[in-house]
Amino acid sequence: MRQQNSQPFKAAFVMLGAMFSFTLMAIAGRELAGNLDTFEIMMYRSFIGVLIVLFIAVTSGKLNDISANKLGLHTLRNAVHFTGQSLWLYALIHIPLSQLFAFEFTHPLWVAILAPFLLGEVMTRKRIFAFVIGFVGIIIVARPESAPITIATFAAVACAFMFALTTICTKYLGKTETTLSIMFWLTVIQAGFGLICAGYDGDIAIPPVNVFHWVAIVGLGGLFAHYCIATALKIAPASIVAPLEFLRLPLIAIVGFVFYDEPLLVSVIFGAVIVFCANFLNIREETEANKRFAEQT
Repeated sequence: MRQQNSQPFKAAFVMLGAMFSFTLMAIAGRELAGNLDTFEIMMYRSFIGVLIVLFIAVTSGKLNDISANKLGLHTLRNAVHFTGQSLWLYALIHIPLSQLFAFEFTHPLWVAILAPFLLGEVMTRKRIFAFVIGFVGIIIVARPESAPITIATFAAVACAFMFALTTICTKYLGKTETTLSIMFWLTVIQAGFGLICAGYDGDIAIPPVNVFHWVAIVGLGGLFAHYCIATALKIAPASIVAPLEFLRLPLIAIVGFVFYDEPLLVSVIFGAVIVFCANFLNIREETEANKRFAEQT
């Protein structure tokens, strides 16, 4: 069924905010690498997130929307997401930005392959075909024939898998929990994980004043990016919004080239295009399935 009052051009404009935020997050993560380790970045990011979510909850009068009914599932979701985000930040420091983003874009394919086992969704031949195409794209991006596969490469692939598990947990939580409650427990639980992981050695670095703005960008960027994506999905179909995320790749490739002297590799762009096609095929299959279901009912 076609989404009523769809506003694709407005959605595209809103997605520019997500592209800008994710790009700033990547730059900020690189700039903080010499001052904070991965877990310290995650800790400070979460602390900032807690303050923002609480401010929104109090000022909007929706503090009662925060519930602890599904605290176990919230904890599982955020343990997985914290792991994925930490792997993302680790890979961010050690591999080219364009390569990392190309690997990250495979997470919808992991959702498609895991959904039949964890959500009871039907696995069709088209979805299997999409996953195979996406895997070919991963191989092209990784370029195992021209460069050794490193721990950072595995971290980039693993972060996409963890983000897929996070999406599946979020689908479960979305049935009963409000977005505000999900965001609150995301920031609080991950602040706890960050504090434990950053402070296990008894040494937590305080960010110097001259880099604190980068810490703030990491904290604000993630929340704003996900807000933009959620807003875009409300005003346009997923089949329009999801492909817009891939505009991040040429943008981040240019950023890496201009600011960090990273080469603009044709293999990365080509592999990312294949991943994009695989994701688009998967989204189209989901859209067609929804249409068939709507026609039957």
